[in-house]
Amino acid sequence: MEISTIGVLGAGTMGGGIALVAAQTGFKVLLKGTELSRVKNSIKRLEAFLEKSVQKGKLTEEEKQETLVRIKPTNELSDFKEADLVVEAIVENLERKKKAFGELDNVCKPETIITTNTSSMSINMLAGVTKRPDRVAGMHFFNPTPIMKLVEVVRGYDTSDETIKVIFDVAKKMGKITVEVKKDYPGFIVTRVNMAQVIEAIRLVEEGVATPEDIDTAMKLGLNWPMGPFEMQDFIGLDVTSSILGYFNDEFKEARWNPPQSLKALIRSGKLGKKSNSGWFHY
Repeated sequence: MEISTIGVLGAGTMGGGIALVAAQTGFKVLLKGTELSRVKNSIKRLEAFLEKSVQKGKLTEEEKQETLVRIKPTNELSDFKEADLVVEAIVENLERKKKAFGELDNVCKPETIITTNTSSMSINMLAGVTKRPDRVAGMHFFNPTPIMKLVEVVRGYDTSDETIKVIFDVAKKMGKITVEVKKDYPGFIVTRVNMAQVIEAIRLVEEGVATPEDIDTAMKLGLNWPMGPFEMQDFIGLDVTSSILGYFNDEFKEARWNPPQSLKALIRSGKLGKKSNSGWFHY
């Protein structure tokens, strides 16, 4: 199956990044958000990113314009009837994702592959609301998408070998390196391992063993990590960390995944990490 048009559902940081990478590598892209003005603002951010690459000599002005022309902004899901492959990149909420998959299933061509960029949630549950479970899979990109090379390709119970092959081929064309997650388990590979070390790092702080700053320094210099566990949480958002841990706790039914009290306290106080919020480094 040849993929020429990719639909990206969700025009936030991840959706915009996926759209950019797809357009830069020759795919036509449909980028949908809830409001057309927000999608256009997302494309303006992509244009600014590309302009920096032009100024650094990594990209020509012509290549920049060719990339932007390939991205069509929309707030109409019906436009996805043109898509050969869809990447859902909306908020990490299972019910909202299930609703989106049901709607996509009704709009898209029967042969269209529908994927999700979820970092942890069940592929099987999303496939179950469609009439094409063999054409549903996980396609988990990492942030920032233009820079991070990895894509986790996740099988659902009914995902066909052909679907996996097509996704691998698309990711390769995008310049990504793929790993296959053979079973649909919460967190897949990266998020499951990452959340285990995040919880252990938080416990070290709660037990008074070390500060978040010193733990980050130790992990970066001792294990050559590019980013410490607390720096990573502040980057992705403490609310996102808590949401993933809560999902793990519900799915695995194991106390080890229960979000730590100090994490909950930071969220209640509004210290969510990210840009202007202080997060762990004011704990």
